[in-house]
Amino acid sequence: MKITFLGTGTSQGVPVITCRCAVCTSNNFKDKRLRTSVLVETGDRTIVIDSGPDFRYQMLRAGATDLDAILFTHEHKDHVAGMDDIRPFNYMLHKNIDVYASPRVQEALRREFSYIFSNVQYLGLPRINLNTIDDAPFSIGSKTVVPLNIMHYKLPIHGFRIDDFSYITDAKTVPEATMEQLKGTRVLVVNALQRGEHISHFNLKEALDFAANVGAEKTFLTHISHNLGRHEDVERELPPNVYLAYDTLSLFI
Repeated sequence: MKITFLGTGTSQGVPVITCRCAVCTSNNFKDKRLRTSVLVETGDRTIVIDSGPDFRYQMLRAGATDLDAILFTHEHKDHVAGMDDIRPFNYMLHKNIDVYASPRVQEALRREFSYIFSNVQYLGLPRINLNTIDDAPFSIGSKTVVPLNIMHYKLPIHGFRIDDFSYITDAKTVPEATMEQLKGTRVLVVNALQRGEHISHFNLKEALDFAANVGAEKTFLTHISHNLGRHEDVERELPPNVYLAYDTLSLFI
């Protein structure tokens, strides 16, 4: 599998509009973070986890020429707002895009993109096949996707495991049953919002403690805000085999 980080920023992105802090004014491209999303290429399928408001540019920047499926972790705007931009894949590739979401997330998609689901259809609408996620593993092409139950404060959301790759964002607490599902993960991606406490996201210490408990060969931190610090400064503080992800970073598993 090839994993490409399409975005590694929090809901506001980095730089933040109007902010003049050291991170937001940094010239280092690793401090420029679009909203969090990842591209997974399995060999026979191309999958995106979350299509936020930067989705169009992210796919252009990644040089993506195919898309088979979008997996949604949850319904917050920074994770779903770009779904309309699947349209070029519809008409260039002559296919519908499979969308995988929990029933609650599907309700939000029907509200946000009501025209897709309207009885009045017209040329140019996004074309999707809506698939329901529950706790059961499901297949996309040759790969099995394992939904991971996560708590985003009081909101139940999903992470995903595909083979030895596990992706978790917006986590605040992780049930013990999910920890069992993470055993043997070689590459872990997990959110690390900032240094200070946050009501619905891991801070840096919580993310590092979580990573140590999972024990993956490599851990990459994502969903990063400008409050965490400059990329080059934070990287020097991290333990072995833990790294800050950055936009456009690619991994091969």
